[in-house]
Amino acid sequence: MLSNFFVALGGVIPLFCLMAVGVFVKHSKLLTEEELLHMNRMVFRVFFFFMMFYNIYISDPGTAFQPALMLFGMGGVLLVALVFTGIVCRIEQDNARRGPMIQAIFRTNYVLMGIPLVGNIFGDAAIAVPTLMIAAIVPLYNVLGVLVLETFRGRSFDLIPILRSVLMNPMILGAIAGAFCRLVELPIPAPVLKPVAQIAAATTPVALIILGASFHGGSYQAHLRQLVFCVTSRLLIVPALMLGTAIALGFRDVELVTLIAVFATPCAVAGFAMAQQMQADADLAGNCVVYSSALSCFTIFGWVFLLKTLEFF
Repeated sequence: MLSNFFVALGGVIPLFCLMAVGVFVKHSKLLTEEELLHMNRMVFRVFFFFMMFYNIYISDPGTAFQPALMLFGMGGVLLVALVFTGIVCRIEQDNARRGPMIQAIFRTNYVLMGIPLVGNIFGDAAIAVPTLMIAAIVPLYNVLGVLVLETFRGRSFDLIPILRSVLMNPMILGAIAGAFCRLVELPIPAPVLKPVAQIAAATTPVALIILGASFHGGSYQAHLRQLVFCVTSRLLIVPALMLGTAIALGFRDVELVTLIAVFATPCAVAGFAMAQQMQADADLAGNCVVYSSALSCFTIFGWVFLLKTLEFF
């Protein structure tokens, strides 16, 4: 029991220590809001590209590529989006809030918090599996996010521009480049591969520090009911349903912890930015990110500890 406790603690504590450094940076005013915005853009456009490229380039396709896991992850995200669209439409009448609520429930902070969670538990050798999941999950998040927000904004859903933006996503470009170099067995000289590896290793720490520094507390009284529903669904209801189904289907070990990363991590930061750009309730979206991230240090620990104690990994 005690060893399971420390496994769960070891998986969660590093994530929130890095975010705490970001909070310190914010309160110390070491970076302005504009500088944080530029750093966040740099991490997204440059660091994520190299992280995806490197992790896929050095991976063993025979062990990292798990089609059943990818299908379950994509199917689960799609099912959660469909089911909670129906629920939210019944309990919430304001279209400006419907989109952010649905997105907060199905879209998680998988890349920033999920992949390092797997690495903290199983070691860096295991992160190829959750890294390859990005190629399946991130495009689906983007398409569904735009579809939901545009629908409740009352505009048409234009698929071609959305697919174009998905393909130009740095993570997808990095995955394609890494997979291509791996398939053709292109040798990359060590003096070139080493800095790529260093950038890849720095991606998660820098991104989590920036995430911590970017948090803003906001007034929640106007949408407390919606906020509680979204955070409870994101951190408790969805993980319980999806992880229970995954266990029943036989997913174990790295695959199961990857699904914890997909379904039990907090609301995606990107959800706030999208809500802001698409005239939805950005305050609600931002508070979903802040409060789900703060509470997830307890809920992720709880899921990892529970499933480890039950010997599912």
